[in-house]
Formats: sequence, C-alpha cells, structure tokens
Amino acid sequence: MLTVKNIDLFYGASQALWDVSLSAAQGAVTCILGRNGVGKTSLLRAVAGQQQTKGGQILLADEDISHLPPHARSRRGIAYVPQGREIFPLLTVAENLRTGFAPLKKSERTIPGEIFELFPVLYEMMGRRGGDLSGGQQQQLAIARALVTRPKLLILDEPTEGIQPSIIKDIERVIALLRDRGDMAILLVEQYFEFARDLADRFAVMDRGEIVLSGSRDEMVESDVRRHLTV
Repeated sequence: MLTVKNIDLFYGASQALWDVSLSAAQGAVTCILGRNGVGKTSLLRAVAGQQQTKGGQILLADEDISHLPPHARSRRGIAYVPQGREIFPLLTVAENLRTGFAPLKKSERTIPGEIFELFPVLYEMMGRRGGDLSGGQQQQLAIARALVTRPKLLILDEPTEGIQPSIIKDIERVIALLRDRGDMAILLVEQYFEFARDLADRFAVMDRGEIVLSGSRDEMVESDVRRHLTV
C-alpha cells in the first residue's frame, strides 16, 4: 500500500531524514521504533504530506504522491493520528467525528456503525465535549475520527503515550482487529516495546534520521532493537 523510496527531509539547514526507505503492506502493521528525536515523527509527517521531502518518492498504491498536499493525500486514503491526539476540545464527540467527513464524497459522509463497536465508550459520550474526556478516551476519539475517513493507510504516532494500561489494551485490540480485517495498511510509531512487538508484522528501527534495522517480526532480535531504544 505504501512505499517510501530514498527520501531526505530538512528543517531549514538541518537534515532530519537521510535516504529513508520503507514499505507498509495492506493487512499488516509496520512499526517504527527508536529513541526520541531520531526522526520517527518526521517520517510520518512526510508520508502524510505535512512536511515536504527532498528527493526520493512516496507511493500510495503505486501512485506517486510525493508532491501532493495533505488534503489530497487524505482524499486518496491516508489518515494520520498525530502524537498528542489533536482533537477539538470545544467540539462534542459527535462533532469531532464529523470533522472526518472532510475528504469524503457527500454520499459517504456518515459515521460507520463499526466505530461504536470498536469504541463503545464514544457512543455514550456523543454529546460531551472532547476536552472533557480522559486522555485515553481522547486517543480513542482521535483514532475513531481517522477511521471515519475510510483510510487505506492508517498512521498512528505513539498511540499509547500517557494512557492508562486498560485503554492501552483496548487500543491494541482495535489495531489488531483493523489489521486482521485486511483492507488497510497500518503504520505505527511506538516507544513502548512490548506493545510494538506484539502487534508488528514488520518493524523498522531509526537512529539519527536513518533506518538502521528492519525486517519481519520473525527476524526481530529483541536485544538489538532494545539497544537502539535505550538512552
């Protein structure tokens, strides 16, 4: 579904990504691991179109989207759940979900019933403001809003950050269900190693803006990966 080929990314004169290549398959979770500040979020922002790359290509289902703006990538099926969730705190849960209608045709602007099967707590809170939800509930809302867009590629940036263990388990279950459904690719950045290890079909470890280890779940050597996660 996603192929990233030899991209570089700069913030002014500072280079954040160096010749990065990556792929994410439909029906699989590809997990990016690494310490803080090694370029993980920059890579996700590059895929979502929020940061322009230099050189290389980003392909979605074999279409070159390297120079498309974020809204055009969203219309083609990319949904991005950023670190920190970025829900609208003054809008209700229902209104937050409806912001996911933006890239959809008018005939598709409905909230799929499966959203409330995946996140039943949101159905009970449709009239509450997003800012009144707990951190874990806000994370569920952010993922649900992304799913409203019917993505082909779901991008998740540290979905377990600052969340209580019970909701981490709920989010892990949802990601596994979405993967097993087989109609989307999932690209996940995570620092919680056990969460990533249990979900990942493929993994890539970043250090200083480069991918230094990658492979399938069966090829993962835990000690090598952990070495790149410790400070």
